[in-house]
Amino acid sequence: MSRLVRHRVGNVEIEGFSLAGEETVVIARELNVAFDPGRAPRELISIDNVCITHGHMDHAAGVAYYFSQRNFVDLAPGRVIVHRDLAQPIQRLMAVWSDIEGHPSPGQVHGVMPLEDVELRRGMLVRPFTVNHDRCSLGYSVIEKRHKLKAELVGKSGPELVALKRQGVQIEEWQEVCLLTCTGDTAVGRWMELDFVQRSEVLIVECTFIDEDHMDRARGGRHIHVRDLPRILEAVPNARVMLIHLSRRTELRRAKGVVERFVGKAEMERVCFLMDRPPRPRAQPAREVPASAATSEPIV
Repeated sequence: MSRLVRHRVGNVEIEGFSLAGEETVVIARELNVAFDPGRAPRELISIDNVCITHGHMDHAAGVAYYFSQRNFVDLAPGRVIVHRDLAQPIQRLMAVWSDIEGHPSPGQVHGVMPLEDVELRRGMLVRPFTVNHDRCSLGYSVIEKRHKLKAELVGKSGPELVALKRQGVQIEEWQEVCLLTCTGDTAVGRWMELDFVQRSEVLIVECTFIDEDHMDRARGGRHIHVRDLPRILEAVPNARVMLIHLSRRTELRRAKGVVERFVGKAEMERVCFLMDRPPRPRAQPAREVPASAATSEPIV
């Protein structure tokens, strides 16, 4: 059975695994994008675009295996999107692995700067932005660009719109819809003020610390403490919010209770935890066969 956990969050299906200091990998298969390769589980290999939030081992260790496995199963070279200052170190890493394995593993390392859009496919892009964690840390938003009738033309009939188009009038404009934002590891910061982040339909954000006496540890490591969640929920008023990056030491049931205490029962309706596995269905007890229905030797 897969160790990854799967949830439908709003309109997006998310699968992944995230424990602080061990591994984080988050996959949005329908969008053909992932955030951090973790240890590169098999579910990641078919995803064409992997956005690396930062260079810590628990988030980025699987990058070489990701490229290698795509080559092994005859997939086109994958693309890793990463802060520009980390692109060359990753390329050097791949060169070392080429020396070790005796052959290169093709793949594209796409270095970006904050707010430098990368096209995923026609009409869809990923937008990196600065978060408040380690050096070269990025969050990412997946944005769909849609054509929309200009507000001043709403209500006009079809023939009127056709006539305007024939006159050379631009009747449509682009609208950006932020389908999903993943912050990676971060503390609260100015990323919460970005308009496209605030318009996210789904926000995947860490919550590493929930204990009252761990506030200093959260601030020192630039992580989110449970006390920060009300501000984050206020910043993304219409988003479904998925929490990741809890410590293995944090029991999930207790984490749910603490989060609800800080955000309130109503806001808790739009919060979920990636690692909250749905309960396994109970095995049905074997049906007893009535004695009258039992058979021994066949009748001939």
